[in-house]
Amino acid sequence: MDAFVDIEVLLIAWLSAGRPGTTWAAELDNDLLSYLPCGQVVRVGGDDDGTRLDRALVDVDIYAAGRAQAADIAAWTRTALTRNLPGSSLPGAVVGRVSTVSAPAWRPYENTALRRMGATYEVFLHPAVT
Repeated sequence: MDAFVDIEVLLIAWLSAGRPGTTWAAELDNDLLSYLPCGQVVRVGGDDDGTRLDRALVDVDIYAAGRAQAADIAAWTRTALTRNLPGSSLPGAVVGRVSTVSAPAWRPYENTALRRMGATYEVFLHPAVT
């Protein structure tokens, strides 16, 4: 059994359950406008202790048709991750601490029909004891 869990899979499932109506994914396809609003969850780095503790850096980008909706979902996501996720037992993992590395901010996107707001979070987790 691998000592580390896939943070992208865990967060996508957790965010999907907490925010119905928003599509959450690790990869986006070319038909992005057809399923707005959506959130992209991507691990961008981090480190570990070599045995169990994982410190994941995760980018969360929100895509929406307008600024207000993108900002609302980004604010909800920040609150959910930093206040509600710590201490949670998820399938296969326990989340310890979550902090904001880079607060939600507007990020450029080439399609002017939508808005993109992104943030980076630090998530400490370890596999659940079975």
